[in-house]
Amino acid sequence: MRRGGTIARQALMVRVGRRSAETGRAATATRAEVLYTGPEPVRTVLIPAPGVPVDVPAAVAETVPAPIPLLPGEHTMTRRASFALVNACTLASLGLGLLAIFLAMDGEPRIAAACLVACVVFDGLDGALARKLGVSSPFGAQMDSLADMCSFGLAAPVVVYASLADSVPAAAAAVACALVAGCAAIRLARFNVSPKDGRFFCGVPTTMAAAVLALAVLIGLPLPGMALLAGVTLLAFAMVSSFPYAKLARIVKLPPWLWLLPIVGALLQPQMTFVLIVATYLVSGPVLWMRAKR
Repeated sequence: MRRGGTIARQALMVRVGRRSAETGRAATATRAEVLYTGPEPVRTVLIPAPGVPVDVPAAVAETVPAPIPLLPGEHTMTRRASFALVNACTLASLGLGLLAIFLAMDGEPRIAAACLVACVVFDGLDGALARKLGVSSPFGAQMDSLADMCSFGLAAPVVVYASLADSVPAAAAAVACALVAGCAAIRLARFNVSPKDGRFFCGVPTTMAAAVLALAVLIGLPLPGMALLAGVTLLAFAMVSSFPYAKLARIVKLPPWLWLLPIVGALLQPQMTFVLIVATYLVSGPVLWMRAKR
């Protein structure tokens, strides 16, 4: 490439290849794509092979992927309304997460924790409605993941930090809460790209971890600050672990007599019963993992 008799000083990258037979034509051509970092747009240069005719339109044609519709299927008024309702639930969870952050900043961690519990409810509601109304979509899945990061990956650590500010060193609380946010981001990203198991979660779900943190703040656990900080850190690592954790549908199907002890404990000492239930669930992951290895 020359301009005004001088060679343009641009960073060049040349890719030379041969046209594939995808077009169904016998003729082929050698193709060189010259990409450079100058102000001009990227160009495609065709270098014909000796003695071979070149079909220019077919050679420069590019395959453009079809856009993914926001709402797959028919776009009837009923389906549009259902789609809007599901996404409204997702946005409600997002808004409640932001409200929880504002309340925590104003020194109201318990009210903020109640907002997080409401976030968990709306998060479960949007998925259930999407499946029931038949409006599940890749757009909805991505939007739900982003809302979860705001409500459970950011709002939950902020609420926990506000609740621990007076009982532990601020730096230690900040590190533990930052760990929760980072592990939540990793957990959500891994969930989006990993194959789904209908029986178990791989690691503690972000929603469940946020629910545990919110309830712990809401009911006020009678534990030392450093013990609470250790529990927050353990929960963060459990989110990104590879241990299998049973889904709620499997837990609900447990024999009725197994529910008697936690019910009685909740009536007598709800705070310690909550701690024991959470600890049992966290330990169940490594136990199931060891059983599977055997």
